[in-house]
Amino acid sequence: MDELKIAIAGLGTVGGGTVKLLHQHADLLTARTGRRLHLVAAAALEKPADLPLDGVSFFTDARAMARDADYDVLIELIGGANGVALDVVTAALGRGRHVVTANKAMVAHHGLKLAEQAEAAGVTFGYEAAVAGGIPVIKALREGLAANQLNQVYGILNGTCNYILTTMRESGREFSDVLAEAQALGYAEADPSFDIDGIDTAHKLTILTSLAFGTAVDFDKVHIEGIRHVSALDIRSAEELGYRIKLLGIARRTDAGIEQRVHPCMVPISSSIGCIEGVFNAVVAEGDFVGRTLFEGRGAGATPTASAVVADVLDIAAGRRTPTFGIPATALAPLQTAPMDNHHGAFYIRLMVRDRPGVFAGIAAALRDAEVSMESILQRGRAPGETVPVVMTVHDTRERAMRKALERIRAIAEVVDPPHLIRIEAF
Repeated sequence: MDELKIAIAGLGTVGGGTVKLLHQHADLLTARTGRRLHLVAAAALEKPADLPLDGVSFFTDARAMARDADYDVLIELIGGANGVALDVVTAALGRGRHVVTANKAMVAHHGLKLAEQAEAAGVTFGYEAAVAGGIPVIKALREGLAANQLNQVYGILNGTCNYILTTMRESGREFSDVLAEAQALGYAEADPSFDIDGIDTAHKLTILTSLAFGTAVDFDKVHIEGIRHVSALDIRSAEELGYRIKLLGIARRTDAGIEQRVHPCMVPISSSIGCIEGVFNAVVAEGDFVGRTLFEGRGAGATPTASAVVADVLDIAAGRRTPTFGIPATALAPLQTAPMDNHHGAFYIRLMVRDRPGVFAGIAAALRDAEVSMESILQRGRAPGETVPVVMTVHDTRERAMRKALERIRAIAEVVDPPHLIRIEAF
């Protein structure tokens, strides 16, 4: 029987899961492709004792494996946008070998170049596992929805942030306490910056934008905000107003260009995205013929991500090939980004003010002068002369007008902290 020879670089959580899946489902995978998937080489700093690696050539230098081993497909699971990961992928493609990766940072920063290299060599550059773990959203956008013009794609793309926001709502605790718990449970890294500051979500959104709109991958054009400033008060206020707070990545077609933004959003509790809780991910795509579709599942972890990695390998084994980003890399258009100041929508604002007569008149005047219309305001109790929280929502307006209003509000003497803004999305 014909075989497909596989080399794997990186034997951490996902790499170990991939080795185990290839071993455990060997017969099933052969039946589905008509070829035997043969793991012939692996590279890591140390050889794990708990993995089935008998008869597999082992390398402590992944670059050497990519350069010297005899393989048909290289699976890169080292991680990082540059360094060893990029070197081994470039080397494999340079040898005319297929590549499969779960490395969203590398695809977000170098995806166009790598796609051009792969397509010029007539090989596959697969990255299903780079976005939303085990959810087959790449294949869905690139193939299943290929007959549609997509208007927007958005979703919860980071399970760590969704877990934190869900737990804040359920427990009533503040962000810092829940983050520490997430780190203790292994849901958040010791340095959680990539997750909680929105970088991880932005990497994934960059990839989805290219697939959805046929544009070149351009991470530098993503507007990025994280969740550090979300408070327990915001969570409670959102619930009272009929919303839940989610960190979303949103790519949307507008008359001014493509919006590509990552930030906390208030979404209706009744919406499909508002119901996604804990460590789960979800992606929503809207097409002109298909309407709205929702993909939900586990966005990280050894087994879901390994499932996506091996799905790409199966396509290679079966001879199924499509352009890396849906259309040939050389045909991808430069990304024309809609200015963030042009964004149009409703907003939630949290203020800390000294409870003195006339403070609301000053806030109302600042909104009026910026031509922003207030929708609702919440204040619990009174504490004359003391600092109290005030939250309000405003009707749909331009981001530039909202920013102008916030500058005026911040200048009011009774406003003691910078105003905090969360955008409202009426999905």
